[in-house]
Amino acid sequence: MIEVVSRQRCIECGLCVKVCPTNVFDRTETGLPVIARQEDCQTCFICEAYCPVDALYVSPFADMEQKVTEEELIAVGIIGSWRETVGWGRGRTRLAEIDETPFIDRILPRRS
Repeated sequence: MIEVVSRQRCIECGLCVKVCPTNVFDRTETGLPVIARQEDCQTCFICEAYCPVDALYVSPFADMEQKVTEEELIAVGIIGSWRETVGWGRGRTRLAEIDETPFIDRILPRRS
């Protein structure tokens, strides 16, 4: 489920608003997207994949809020990480070719 739109990174291009199949985002008067209908997010990662500046974080948990802050995500290097993992973006190498650890295991601790 979509959790964070980074105000620091967002360039207000509107791609996330355009590509979201369930209309989760609204745009403010300044152009900054806001999460308006989080419960409608299908966790498809399309918005995160299309964001050219890695300003979004979609949690892999589709049915529950994760409640994380942008600062927490930056500190652990997770924000925009799905896009990097699949190799989207100029000059990127698909990380799965380098690190065979499943994506979910790299970004979230295992639950007991």
